[in-house]
Amino acid sequence: MVIPRVGLAYFAPYGVGLGHASRLVMIADQLRESGTEVRFSSYGEAASFVSLRGYKCVTVAPVEFAWSMEGGFSVKDSLANVPIWFANFSKQVNQEMHSLTARDPDVVVSDSRLSPLVASRLLKIPSIVIINQVKLLLSPRLRELAVARIFENMVGELLGSMWAIADRVLIPDLPPPYTIAAHNVWEVGSAAQKLEYIGFASPKPHVSEDQVNKVANSLGFDRSLPIVFIHVSGPAQTRPVLIKLALEAVKELDTKIQFVISEGNPKGNSEPRRIGGSGWYYGWCPVRDEIFALSDLLVLRGGHVALSQAIQFGKPVVTVPIENHGEQLGNSAKVAELGMGVMLHPKGLKPKQLADAILQVLGNHGYSHKAVELQSLAENLNGIDNVAQIVRSYL
Repeated sequence: MVIPRVGLAYFAPYGVGLGHASRLVMIADQLRESGTEVRFSSYGEAASFVSLRGYKCVTVAPVEFAWSMEGGFSVKDSLANVPIWFANFSKQVNQEMHSLTARDPDVVVSDSRLSPLVASRLLKIPSIVIINQVKLLLSPRLRELAVARIFENMVGELLGSMWAIADRVLIPDLPPPYTIAAHNVWEVGSAAQKLEYIGFASPKPHVSEDQVNKVANSLGFDRSLPIVFIHVSGPAQTRPVLIKLALEAVKELDTKIQFVISEGNPKGNSEPRRIGGSGWYYGWCPVRDEIFALSDLLVLRGGHVALSQAIQFGKPVVTVPIENHGEQLGNSAKVAELGMGVMLHPKGLKPKQLADAILQVLGNHGYSHKAVELQSLAENLNGIDNVAQIVRSYL
């Protein structure tokens, strides 16, 4: 049976990392089942990921931050790239207008990208933005300066007004006071009236106990001993530092835990290799959901998608946000504030500190109890379904 096409949606995720692209692909999968055609626009790793998932994707000029060799956000290099940003942003707007004119979609759905919103506004096409960072947070070191805080507020208001050109501004998060991205979306007056909290736009856990047991058996895990999943994500330049740190930390824990490390490389080896006597290493983990469900603790960056999935699985966390990455630092601080995990500051972090934090969370059931409490709250909101329903209303 051939399902007739029911409208065309144009999806435009931010190109760095896979979090933004992965949640739009999940929404696209649901829309495609009901006959909606979905086209994509992106760049970098996100464009490759979207294409691998079977969707047509227009590749546009990149607009991304600069990263240091130490794996952190580079303020100096990012400022040096400002002229390139403006040039590529203009190219993006032109490319998007060309693509939108050629395809004439019913609605544009942007995930954390401004250029598709500008293009859709100019062409009078309805638009939706999904975003968990309304304002740009500076690093804690810079925010110690009064002038930097004033600058941050001014830029926050400017960005807020720009995101607000979309017809709807969707926050894929829990409502206040449990909002993980609280530091990134609250107190922005220009966009505040449009913010809609829709629940996490990440997949609801649906792995069966049989699937989990199958993975546990294939890895030779003893379910009576703690299992830790170190899930590395983020821009490619930021991963090696955390991977090296994790490999050193697990040496101190080899007799105390079982573990899996995934380096988060979409082109990496999906076959695990043994590390020590109780661990495994994946270049790309094809059974991530099963290992999320299997684990007693997750070690993550501070990315919003990864943290939302941790909550949906009811798992406590140790977070190691990217150095100087305001959004991840804010998300991680909120998770620690809510009591479902421990945040480690990345600058100068030693393997023993990571090992100690893992043992601390495993040894205190208060963290897991809080994670389960937040899981119950999240179960009442399905961000994927909510976005799909909103998109259908425009078709």
